[in-house]
Amino acid sequence: MDIKKIGYLGPRATFTAQAVTTLFPEKESKPLVTIPACIDAVVNGEVDVAVVPIENTIEGSVNLTIDYLIHEQPLKIIGEVIIPISQHLMVHPYHSSNWKEIEGVYSHPHAIAQCHKFLYDEFQHTHFEYTTSTAAAAKYISENPHQKFAAIANELAAKEYGLSIVKRDIHDFENNHTRFVVLHKNFVELDHVVKESSGNKTTLMITLPSDRAGALHQVLSAFAWRKLNLSKIESRPMKTGLGNYFFLIDIEQRMDDVLIPSTIAELEALECGVKVLGSYPYFRI
Repeated sequence: MDIKKIGYLGPRATFTAQAVTTLFPEKESKPLVTIPACIDAVVNGEVDVAVVPIENTIEGSVNLTIDYLIHEQPLKIIGEVIIPISQHLMVHPYHSSNWKEIEGVYSHPHAIAQCHKFLYDEFQHTHFEYTTSTAAAAKYISENPHQKFAAIANELAAKEYGLSIVKRDIHDFENNHTRFVVLHKNFVELDHVVKESSGNKTTLMITLPSDRAGALHQVLSAFAWRKLNLSKIESRPMKTGLGNYFFLIDIEQRMDDVLIPSTIAELEALECGVKVLGSYPYFRI
């Protein structure tokens, strides 16, 4: 598949932009304001694929990405890239010498949550403002130099927007990684990427029959006896009523001709709903 333009959660220098340049360093990219805007851009033909965050090791799943894919725009996952996340505290150079006197911290909600311990220790009485991305926070700080505000973002954002990093690696846990998915209208092969894949996955969405005890156990058993390794299972509300959930399951292999299709057939025989969201390579940086 020839990818010409990639949409991603902007502005420039977000972690999502880093994921894009990691996989597609020579492709044209288009920053967009929100995750739904990235997904809609693929549907409307403004871009060929979108790259959006789907999970962080500290904060868990990005529910907006999952819910928008399931309930609004059912794009296909054709690839995944996992990158390390380093969060830094940065200010306008005007305030680099008195940064402990800042009056507000701006960043994406996940970034603020990832740095909870540092913020509690250093800025217990400072207010926090949420932005659509970490780079958007850095951009805002750069455009308001006379306000005593700081941003939490990455090193690319500091360079892009001329900010001074006053405290590095303020995230609570060292093993901080985020998964980003590459989305397309159809099931297509992800070609012409610069990295060798680290492995393959297949992602299924499964709904259980409402009146069958032990249905989830039967679902997991269908994978277990075939020795299909599951790297993730997660429940999300169907939004149709209390107690109604669907399950997202990641299988550590590409769709084959026998094992996964026969598993799906068994699940459907158990009156489960099964939908393939993608079968794709993943890349670990």
